[in-house]
Amino acid sequence: MTTTPVEPLPVHGTVPLRARWERWMRELVENPQHVSALTSRYGSPVNVLNPAPLRHNAQELLDAGASHGVETQVFFARKANKALCFVDAARNAGLGVDVASENELRQVLDRGVAPERIILSAAIKTDGLLRLAVSRGVTISCDSRAESRRIAAIARDLDTTARVAPRLAPDPNSLPPTRFGERLPAWRQAEWPKELRAVGVHVHLHGYSEADRRTALAEAISLVEHLRTLGQPASFIDIGGGVPMSYLESREQWENYLERIASQRAGTGEPFTWKADPLSNTYPFWQEPTRGQWLDQLLSDEVPGYGTAGKELRERNIALHLEPGRSLLDGCGVILTEVSFLKERSDGLPLIGVAMNRTQCRTAADDILLDPLLVPTAGPVKEISREPRTGFVVGAYCIEDEVILRRELDFPDGIAVGDTLAIPNTAGYFMHILESASHQIPLARNVYSEGGEWVPDDIDAT
Repeated sequence: MTTTPVEPLPVHGTVPLRARWERWMRELVENPQHVSALTSRYGSPVNVLNPAPLRHNAQELLDAGASHGVETQVFFARKANKALCFVDAARNAGLGVDVASENELRQVLDRGVAPERIILSAAIKTDGLLRLAVSRGVTISCDSRAESRRIAAIARDLDTTARVAPRLAPDPNSLPPTRFGERLPAWRQAEWPKELRAVGVHVHLHGYSEADRRTALAEAISLVEHLRTLGQPASFIDIGGGVPMSYLESREQWENYLERIASQRAGTGEPFTWKADPLSNTYPFWQEPTRGQWLDQLLSDEVPGYGTAGKELRERNIALHLEPGRSLLDGCGVILTEVSFLKERSDGLPLIGVAMNRTQCRTAADDILLDPLLVPTAGPVKEISREPRTGFVVGAYCIEDEVILRRELDFPDGIAVGDTLAIPNTAGYFMHILESASHQIPLARNVYSEGGEWVPDDIDAT
């Protein structure tokens, strides 16, 4: 039986930020019965995932690298989303996986990802984690000379050789200081006993600037050449993540938001955020270039002291590794959450209560700057009384600042208890990086598309 699509109800910020919606997301939210079935079976919120876009997102980067004759490998940053369907998708697409803990590493190995396609970039590495990585032949992003000595001792104990990539901290006079890695002069003084094979160089950078990555490449190329003079088989430079993507349809809306938040911060504009929150730490939700065009620009422009990045890597036979998370998961997820109540704060401010908590749609940044849609799951639009409402979406934790979206939202066609708020494009970091089960409220369930059906992800069974 074919279900006639039902248009979701509009939602927009009082300062609107219209989101990009993948076709599969639109089809989902146009089926209220299906949405109700998901929240009824799996609870609210439910993370609805589709790994299909991951492959073509990665291909953009691979194609950009190939166009410059640079061997390029993409490693899915596992920390961006814990669901195992994305590990399977990366494996099936011939991609690698970047892991940051022992559980992540064990799970990825158990899913059949080849050790040579895994890089371990954990900030804190226990002996147990290092033993597992060394014993299985996983490449380790080595954060310091002290850590390299630990790895060598473990490899010696296991009577094997460890694969490592020294993590380079760029010159703080050229790029912002970082807590990851050590400076080039320190690595030039490092010892490389027979238990260690330096197979590449790793660089961790904050932000999304391709120019910063070209700056970092200068020292990284120098370190690769130094390692090779010592007989080490350094064959790649891994520039980590920070591959940009864009969440919004409209550059104009983004620029309008920037103007409005700037005037709010200055005290000259009408506040439109919760308690006039300045939202001083947010992702650039609209930007260009993104993904493939960004990498093409990176490889086309010059590395300080060298020629173009593509030429220098190609002529030195240095592969380029990238570890995108958010950018690979562009278009891969939607959060569905039920509307539980409509009320007013004690001063009359309208509130929309949803059955989720703020950690279930949150990163280390201050807010998610895109507009959701409302699925009329409380009943047909013509049969249910819905009053237009402008207010803030609040959640389940018993604290005053338990706010899901910190921008004021307008529901011009109304909203009712029992409707479902659909927050798009949340697979990259928003679902899992900070999720909490405080109050003993269960973590959100994760389902993904397989053969036209929504099935539970295996991560919830671990």
